[in-house]
Amino acid sequence: MEEENHKSKETEEEETEEEETESEEETESKKTNEIRIDNNPDKFTISKNPWITSTIILAIIVLVLIITNFTGITGNAITGNVIAEDEAGSMLMDYLNARTGGGVEYVSAEDLGNIYEVTVKYQGQEVPVFITKDGEYFIQGAIPIATQTPSQNQQNQENQQPQEVLKSDKPIVELFVMTHCPYGTQAEKGVIPVLELLGDKVDGSIKFVHYFMHEPEETETPIQVCIRQEQSDKYLDYLKCFLEDGDSNRCLTQTKIDQTKLNTCVDSKSEEYYNTDSTLSEGYGVGGSPTLVVNGEQVNSGRSSDAYLQTICSAFNTPPEECNQELDSESPSPGFGYSVTTGGSATQAQC
Repeated sequence: MEEENHKSKETEEEETEEEETESEEETESKKTNEIRIDNNPDKFTISKNPWITSTIILAIIVLVLIITNFTGITGNAITGNVIAEDEAGSMLMDYLNARTGGGVEYVSAEDLGNIYEVTVKYQGQEVPVFITKDGEYFIQGAIPIATQTPSQNQQNQENQQPQEVLKSDKPIVELFVMTHCPYGTQAEKGVIPVLELLGDKVDGSIKFVHYFMHEPEETETPIQVCIRQEQSDKYLDYLKCFLEDGDSNRCLTQTKIDQTKLNTCVDSKSEEYYNTDSTLSEGYGVGGSPTLVVNGEQVNSGRSSDAYLQTICSAFNTPPEECNQELDSESPSPGFGYSVTTGGSATQAQC
């Protein structure tokens, strides 16, 4: 009997030690916010870090939206016609559910000043998503630059300095955008002065990504791709006009586009031209508008004209004298119009 009691006590002590060990492991896992998978296949512990979970869920939504080649919320631009946050939230719910097959629930909406933050519930998790205040554009993410300290802002600026890119005698510069993406139009306003300055010293062009997000793009893209291909001497003038307010008809007249030639191209050749852009976009792995590709590689750059000039000039074997000029260091504002943004030149938002 004494021997059996002794074994029982040893067994209880071993079980207590195992429970303490498991408790310590669980505590350490919570501290480090890591995913931990035990050797026992029946045990699977996932970190409760809400930021990791939110990122995963949001990535699922965005991935589904890209795969289904969605066409976007109705509207032409960031119009300034502000709607109530609940109405914006309702529009966003209809949009997300239509593209994901359902399961996205509305929780709340908050006015952040320039955009609404809409909290949605998806697969049991609450996730923040964003929409412009006129209900026109779904935004994948937002970083509150204004709340960061000066040192953080400076660090972000430094992190976005032009990276090392492949060099050539005549760099190939391709900016991939969508015609009505507010961040694509922002990038176009920044890069056009650079393309005009460098002229034929670069093989520069504005191309279009392989998907649409906003309804007018399916009409405007054929127009722009045809002007670029068949009336190229007028393309940048047309684009500069279009970026003022998105009024295509006014700009076709103002820049004296040959309308007959344009209509023929839109009807018979625009799809072929766009498919060429689309193939390049997919081949480069473009995942957002805007995306800058220099000598066949995606590169990061601020969106001011000066930042684009530095980035592109870093791709020359021997930079021309134009690279010594100073261009505007203020970033253009997203959307239409030629105001500037106070967010700095290092901007990462995409459509």
